[in-house]
Amino acid sequence: MTNNFKHIALLSTHGYFDPIPQLGRTDTGGQVVYVLEMAKYISKTGVKVDIFTRWFDKSQKQIDPVPGYPNVNIIRIKAGPWEFIPKEFIYDVLPELSENMIKFIKENNLDYDLFHGHYVDAGIVTLDVAKAFGKPSYFTAHSIGAWKKDQMSGNPEEMEEKFNFKHRISEEIRIFKNVNAQTVTSAVQLEKLNELYNYFADNIEDIPPGVDVHTYHLPSDKDLKKKTKLPEKYIFCISRIDTNKGHDFLLYAFDIVRKQLPDISLVIGGGSPNPKQREKDLYGKMKDIIDKKGMNGRVELIGYVPDEKMPTYYQQSQCFVLPSLFEPFGMTTQEAMACGKPVIASKFGGIRNIIVNGENGFLVDPSDPQEFAEAIISLVKDEEVQKKVGMQAYKTCQEHFSWEAISESFLNFYQKYYDNE
Repeated sequence: MTNNFKHIALLSTHGYFDPIPQLGRTDTGGQVVYVLEMAKYISKTGVKVDIFTRWFDKSQKQIDPVPGYPNVNIIRIKAGPWEFIPKEFIYDVLPELSENMIKFIKENNLDYDLFHGHYVDAGIVTLDVAKAFGKPSYFTAHSIGAWKKDQMSGNPEEMEEKFNFKHRISEEIRIFKNVNAQTVTSAVQLEKLNELYNYFADNIEDIPPGVDVHTYHLPSDKDLKKKTKLPEKYIFCISRIDTNKGHDFLLYAFDIVRKQLPDISLVIGGGSPNPKQREKDLYGKMKDIIDKKGMNGRVELIGYVPDEKMPTYYQQSQCFVLPSLFEPFGMTTQEAMACGKPVIASKFGGIRNIIVNGENGFLVDPSDPQEFAEAIISLVKDEEVQKKVGMQAYKTCQEHFSWEAISESFLNFYQKYYDNE
């Protein structure tokens, strides 16, 4: 399918969005990578891409070019106070963000073919801005409120106060009904739209996240010999440090693993370069479990991992684990798979539509420490299975999840629903 797009706008309004992302900071994880890589690879087809985000730090430039990609800019729009606002409480400044974005576009004589919002807050702004310019609007939820609420335990009133679920869900429904089209990142997410929102439509496409298969690749002998400060034999986990990432599940499972595999360590990475108090508190809870179970010396909490070290850390591990019970997809699983590493992840998350259990990865209930531990033990014990499953994981990424393939899917998606204007 051919397209005539010249200039498109992507919106990702919460978190810290930089040309070289500092992953692990609050609200700054896989979605930032997704939007940035999507923009880069779409720009390689000759389309200009601007990514709009909220401007809350005076020290940052308003227009920030992405190095190596002359057709991609990050544009920050002022809204609310000069301070970071968590995504759960960003709603109050969104009308101002919409208004200032419209003003910026007019003042700079920018002409966008379409607007594509990522996550609920950007979806709200996308509807306003696209309407103001009479252009199509598209949406990718990444995570949906009702599913997250359904997966999380705790006092309902406390959960509501913390995550603002009611407002989020009502806004999501409004966005679903008003955009030209939307994508989900997995088939299970589409199931949840049907099941939890009673929402059915024929303008929804399943386009998964991509992976940079040039950065994340099978290790060479040189890659395997690179010096790191990590243990010789380890299980690897990396993610944002957040309450829903399941680090407690993993630690309880590893307490079983370490008793049967005395030569294996667990390495948990992730978090921001300069952790805020909330992150420090969560690290404290992990350390409490490690101390209580007597696992010091077997578990390493390494904190923030710079991008350049990530491929090596995946490549030299025995396997990769993603312990979060609720995970719409989990882009780190793809990065590990692209490095030829077997992955153990939740059978309840979006990755279950990508992983065929026992063939290119393993699916478990992370909240069941015995089930989780047994999967890890059987995999680490069998090097042949590690190699076989890891190679199938690599092939899956090469064939279906390169960013080249995903960006082409998005351009076709835009064109398909643009034609219906």
